[in-house]
Amino acid sequence: MSSPSPFAVIFDFDGLVVDSETPEFEAHRQIFAEHGVELTPEEWRGEVGIWSDTRNWFAKLGEVSGRPVDTVALREEKRRRFWQVIKMEPLPGVRALLDELHAAAVPLALASSAEATWINKAAAQLDVTRYFRAIVTGDDVTHRKPHPEGYLLAARSIGVVPGRCVAIEDSQHGLAAAKAAGMKAVAVPNWLTAGHDLDAADLRVADATELNAGVLARLAGDGGPQAG
Repeated sequence: MSSPSPFAVIFDFDGLVVDSETPEFEAHRQIFAEHGVELTPEEWRGEVGIWSDTRNWFAKLGEVSGRPVDTVALREEKRRRFWQVIKMEPLPGVRALLDELHAAAVPLALASSAEATWINKAAAQLDVTRYFRAIVTGDDVTHRKPHPEGYLLAARSIGVVPGRCVAIEDSQHGLAAAKAAGMKAVAVPNWLTAGHDLDAADLRVADATELNAGVLARLAGDGGPQAG
């Protein structure tokens, strides 16, 4: 009997590899507050995991405040504040998991809806680019999450069928994309996505320290490497 095809692991990026979601929210919240408008986590979290080229939080700020705002200038200010506060380090357990999977020769890919300029810059600064055989960004697809296109392209790029892939996600919308692609999925929510509907996940953990090659191999239906 032939051995099963190898299993692979496909990582989301924002909120999963690095906490970019907290500084993104906080930069917006500060600017809103300076204009006398409260931006709550509840308003924000529903948008986490969805990319839109038409959504403009600062246009909303102008509408709510009833005063004209310079959306271009505020976007630049938001970007400045974001880079001031973001901690460019992998979230707990992520690097150890990447090291273990890489050492076990498990094919790894990254699938994000974010723009390539951000993903490539951040992955390089975090020194994680070298782990991934393929990096798929929002620029590579026609339809972003929750559509499965990004995950399907990532699987194809590393030569592993979707049914042998395990996706690791932090949001409801990313989870929906992975499941629609026919993959097993692990939910690792953060404080902004903990309230998302993550019931579709095959496994939910508090952070990546609870994951290892053995756990992911068994989730993929593989006897695979055991936890070390």
